[in-house]
Amino acid sequence: MRGSAFRYAALTARGLAPNRWDLVALPLVLGVLVLAGVGAHQTLAPLATLTGPAVSLDPIHLPEYALRTTLRMLAAMVASLVFTFTYATLAAKSRRAEMVLVPLLDVLQSVPVLGYISFTIVFFLSLFPGRIAGAEAAAVFAIFTSQAWNMAFSFYQSLRTVPRDLNEVTHNFRFSAWQRFWQLEVPFAMPGLVWNMMMSMSGGWFFVVASEAITVGDKTIVLPGIGAYLAEAIQEKNLAAVGWVVLAMVLVIILYDQLLFRPLVAWADKFRFELTAAQTTPESWFLKVLMRSRVFGGLGGSAGRLGAALLRLRLPTGRSEGPGRVRGAGPNRLVDALWFTLVGLVALYAVWRIVAFIASELGWSDVWTVFALDAITLLRVVVLIVIAAVIWVPIGVAIGLRPRLAEKVQPLAQFLAAFPANLLFPVFVIAIVHFHANPDIWLSPLMILGTQWYILFNVIAGATAYPSDFLEAATNFRMRGWQWWRKVMLPGIFPYFVTGAITASGGAWNASIVAEAVSWGNVNVTAHGLGAYIAKTTADGDYPKIVLGIAVMSLTVMAFNRLLWRPLYAYAERRLRLD
Repeated sequence: MRGSAFRYAALTARGLAPNRWDLVALPLVLGVLVLAGVGAHQTLAPLATLTGPAVSLDPIHLPEYALRTTLRMLAAMVASLVFTFTYATLAAKSRRAEMVLVPLLDVLQSVPVLGYISFTIVFFLSLFPGRIAGAEAAAVFAIFTSQAWNMAFSFYQSLRTVPRDLNEVTHNFRFSAWQRFWQLEVPFAMPGLVWNMMMSMSGGWFFVVASEAITVGDKTIVLPGIGAYLAEAIQEKNLAAVGWVVLAMVLVIILYDQLLFRPLVAWADKFRFELTAAQTTPESWFLKVLMRSRVFGGLGGSAGRLGAALLRLRLPTGRSEGPGRVRGAGPNRLVDALWFTLVGLVALYAVWRIVAFIASELGWSDVWTVFALDAITLLRVVVLIVIAAVIWVPIGVAIGLRPRLAEKVQPLAQFLAAFPANLLFPVFVIAIVHFHANPDIWLSPLMILGTQWYILFNVIAGATAYPSDFLEAATNFRMRGWQWWRKVMLPGIFPYFVTGAITASGGAWNASIVAEAVSWGNVNVTAHGLGAYIAKTTADGDYPKIVLGIAVMSLTVMAFNRLLWRPLYAYAERRLRLD
C-alpha cells in the first residue's frame, strides 16, 4: 500500500494521475465511444436481416433507433465538414472555380433528397454487397445532402469577408496559404460555422424519414431509426407513437447539445473578431469538465501542441486567386478563355442531354404546365422568406447579443429546427378537411417550418460574432432605434442574413415536395405547385416528368440566386466588411 501511495503521489506530482473531474469525464466519453461502437457494429450485419419488419412501434426500441439515427447524422456531419473545408475554400479562393462551384451549389441544394437516394442507392449497395452498410451509406449520403450546402455557403461567405487588415498582417508575416487558412480564415469563420453546424444537424431531422426508407426497384429497405419509426406511426395513424417520437427527439437533442454543440459554441467564442473583451461569454459545463480533467486535459494539451506544429508548416499549396491572393497577380486571359469555353461546352452538353431525354416523351404543353406550377411555388417561397425575415431577424439579434440568453435558447432553437414538419401532417390534414380550407394557402406554412431556422441561426451567428467594441462605440454615440439598426447592426449581420436566406429559400424549394402533398393514413391533401408535381411523378415513376420538374426547379433557384442573392453577397463583400 505504501508503494501504491508513493507511485500515485509521483504520478500526481507529474500531473498524470486522474483527479475528481476524471470521475465525470471518463464515464461520459467512454460511454459515448461504446455506444458509437455498438451502433457501428450493427451496420456490418447482412442485408437479409432487414427483410422482416424493421421497425416496431413498441417504445422500448426507441433508444436503439435514436442511437442509429444519431450516428447517421453525426457521420453525415463529419462528411459535411470535409466537403465544406474543400469545396467552399476552392470556390472562395479561385475565381475560375467560383464560376462553376457556386452555381453548382445552387443546383445541388435545389435537388430533392429523394432524387439523391434514387440515383445513389445502387452505387452504395454495390460497394457493400449483401451488407447493411450499403444502405447505411446511402442514408448517410442523403442526410449529408441536407446538411452540407448550408455549411458550405456559411464558410464561403466568411472567407469572402475576412477583414482586409487581417489579410495584410498575414502578408506582412509572410504566411503561406496553409498557414493563412488555418490561423486566420478558419478561426474567423468558426463562430458562424458552428451555428450553421447546429442548424444543419437540426435540419437533417426533416429528411431522416426519407433517408431511412430506401426503395430499390420493387423492394423497399427500411433502416431502424427514428425516421422509420415516425413514418410507420404516420402510416398506422398511431398518435401515441408520434408522441414517443417527440419525446425521443427532445432527449437526443438535449444530449448532443450539451455534449457537442454547447462546448463548440463556448470554444468558438474565443475566435470572435474584436478589440475589447466581451462582457459575457458562453459557457459549457462539459467543456469545463474536460479542461479540468487531468487525463483529457493532458491529451488535449498534446493534441494542441501537435496541431500547432502542423499549422506552422509552410506547405507548398500554390497561389490562391481569392481574397488571400498576392497582390499584382493578374489573371491569364488565355487560360480564362479556355476555361470558360470548356465550362460552357460541358454545360451545353448537359442541357442537350436533359432536353433530349425530356422531349422523348413530353411536349411543349407539359413544359408550360410545369413553369406555371413553378411560378406558384416561387410566389410561396418569396412570401414565406419575407415573413420569416421580418420575424426572426430582430429575435436573432436579441439572442446573439446576449450570450447567457443564447445558452438558454440554444436547445429550444435546435429542437424547433429539428422538429420535422411530418409530425404536423395530421394536424393540417384534419384541419383542412374539417374546415374545407384551401390547401394552396394552408399547406404553405409546412414549407417554411423547417427552413426558417436557417435565417434565425445565421442571424444569431452574425450577432454573436459582432465586435463588442463596435457596439460600445454606438453606445457612446447614443445611437438608438432605427438609426442603430441601419448604421450598426443590419450592416454587421447582413452577410450572415444573406447566407441564411439563400439556404432557407433553397430548403423551402426542397421542402415543397413534401409540404405540397401531405397525407395522414389514406387521406391525401394536395396543393398546386411544382413540389406536388415532382412528388406525384416520383410516386408514378415517370422519369421524364421527374427530370423536367427537377430541371425547372434547379433553373429557378439558380436564376433567383444569381439575380438577387449574388448581388447582395457582392454588396456585403464590397461595402460591409468589418475593416
